[in-house]
Amino acid sequence: MSRRVLIVLSEYGYWGEELVGPVEVLEARGYRLTYMTPTGKRPNALPPSLDPDYIDPPLGRSVTTRDMARRAAEIDASSRLDNPLSLADLLPERPYYSSLNHLRELEEYNRRLATATDDLVSSFDALVLVGGSGPIVDLANNERLHEVVLAFVAADKPILAECYGVAVLAFARDVDSRKSILWGKRVTGHPKEYDYKDGTGFLGVDFNMGPPPYPLEYILRDATGPDGAFIGNVGREVSAIVDHPFITARSTPDSIPSAELLVQVLENGLRRHGW
Repeated sequence: MSRRVLIVLSEYGYWGEELVGPVEVLEARGYRLTYMTPTGKRPNALPPSLDPDYIDPPLGRSVTTRDMARRAAEIDASSRLDNPLSLADLLPERPYYSSLNHLRELEEYNRRLATATDDLVSSFDALVLVGGSGPIVDLANNERLHEVVLAFVAADKPILAECYGVAVLAFARDVDSRKSILWGKRVTGHPKEYDYKDGTGFLGVDFNMGPPPYPLEYILRDATGPDGAFIGNVGREVSAIVDHPFITARSTPDSIPSAELLVQVLENGLRRHGW
């Protein structure tokens, strides 16, 4: 049977190549892909990611070839992203502790959560969190998505996270222990040197964010703890790390290599790469 992969995208903009990589690599292996967004709205690519003439400020050069811009635009304009699953519809929301009948509501929440996450984990072999600036807004601190991540980890199923999508892993924590699932792990992600100093943008938001609202590298260094590590690979063209069950990708050019590593994890049992 062909493997199935759940791909999660932000509704505030994904980076084109960071979707192209998983789509092309996984479909070439005959995998079946399903897309999901926080509320079921159609995801769209960030305009700079479709523009080969856009100069990435930290790197001082274009990061999108004309061929990649074309491939990304084709996926973005296709019907495949038209009807994504809605995370909000599939998973319940944890009740506030101040709710009037908190104990009963919490019991109901846990019942519904177990059913929903069991269904997702049994339906898919892997989870992919696509990068771009959009995940900063609606994926990084999305408690429903955290529960999906925790369920895949508990089932020992691989999770590929790209760029700012890696922040989801740092914040996915058991509600009681508050300990990051990345504790003791090796990961890569957007390093401080790659962060914008100005102009971080999101779809549907009409203002200049300036720099990113948080430095992902610092978050990942804290989340991995003294026995883990953040590996930025600054000065190297590619940074993709496997520390099972996580495959993490630093930025745009790492989408294809990281997707190829996900295939190796699923098909050959790869558990460590890049450190």
